[in-house]
Amino acid sequence: MTVIKSGDLVTLKSGGPTMTVDTVNTDIFDDNKITGVLCVWFVGDKLERVRFDHRAIEPAAVQKTSSREQAVPAEEATGDYKVVLDEMAAAMNVPADAEKARSKPVVKRSKSARASKYDAAAASPVVNSVGIG
Repeated sequence: MTVIKSGDLVTLKSGGPTMTVDTVNTDIFDDNKITGVLCVWFVGDKLERVRFDHRAIEPAAVQKTSSREQAVPAEEATGDYKVVLDEMAAAMNVPADAEKARSKPVVKRSKSARASKYDAAAASPVVNSVGIG
């Protein structure tokens, strides 16, 4: 008898999706007597959860990968795309000191003539006369 535990991948003996064992239910008086296995799986975005008899499920077949399979080499960038990628990489690799040296110096601007005019007006006393009559 195969020991099934939470987290194991199983399928129904009759076929169907690969499921994950959520909980293995045992008899209240005998932990070795399995009364049911709660399995979960997804159908699209919907989570399905069903309790099966332990005799109806079996461990899922492990997918073996061939050591002969070779990784597909990454495609080389060409043309305009390569130029843009190269510029981006160069911009990201500029040392911070070099970046500071390339930045424009901050220029302090003097107050404009218009601002001076308003400053002068604000400094002068203003007399308002209101006639009540």
